[in-house]
Amino acid sequence: MRRSFRAAALTAVAFAFATAASHGGPSFATEAEGTPSVSYVEHAASGLTAANLGLNDLNDSAVPETPELAPDAPIAVHAMAPALPAPAQEPAERDGRSLTALVADFSGTETPDAETECLARAVYYESKGEPYTGQLTVAEVIMNRAESGRFPSTICGVVRQRGQFSFVRGGVIPTPPQGSRDWRIAVAIARIAMQDLADGAAPRALFFHARRVNPRWRLTRVATVGNHVFYR
Repeated sequence: MRRSFRAAALTAVAFAFATAASHGGPSFATEAEGTPSVSYVEHAASGLTAANLGLNDLNDSAVPETPELAPDAPIAVHAMAPALPAPAQEPAERDGRSLTALVADFSGTETPDAETECLARAVYYESKGEPYTGQLTVAEVIMNRAESGRFPSTICGVVRQRGQFSFVRGGVIPTPPQGSRDWRIAVAIARIAMQDLADGAAPRALFFHARRVNPRWRLTRVATVGNHVFYR
C-alpha cells in the first residue's frame, strides 16, 4: 500500500544519512442520502520546492489555481479538536511495535521532504490532540486522495486544494509551532504513514468531517475515530 510514497520517504532519509556521514475501533454504517459529486481535477504541479508549495509565504503570487469541486461535493471539514489523550495501549503493528512506540521513535521537529512536511502540517491542524489512530487515519485519507485520480496527485496538492481544508488560506499551509508536543507527534504520524508502518482505522476512506457537523453525505461511513467520521 502506497509503495511510491514509502520509497520516496526512504530515499530521502538515506540521502540525509549519507550526507551526515560524509561530513563526519471503528463504527460502521450503511450509505446515507444524496449522491456525492466529485470532479476529477488536473494534475497538481509536482515540483516540490518552498517557492511553489506556498509554504510560509502569505504573499506567494506563484500559488497555482486548483479547480473547484462541484458545489454539492463533500469536503474535509476542519475542526479544532479538544485535547484527547492517546489510548493507553495500541495494537502491535508490522514489526511488533505499537503505534505509541512508533510515535515515540519517529517524534521530531523536522521532516525529510516537502510531501511529508505538507502531510505533517495537515495532521497537526486537522487532528492535533486526538488519539494516535485518529491522526494516522486523517493522514491516510490525504494519501488515499493523492492516489485516487479524483484529486491532485501529490500530497501537497491535496492539502492545498481550494475549499477542502479550512486551515489553508490562499493556497498557504500555515506553520505550526515547531517546539510543541503536538507538532512532534504530527511529524511522527506523517513519517509513519509515508513509510506505511501502521494502518489507520478507515481503509480506502476519501472523506471525513468533524463529529459536531452532519453534512448528510450519501457515502459509506466506515469509521468514527476521535473527533472525526470517515467515509469512502
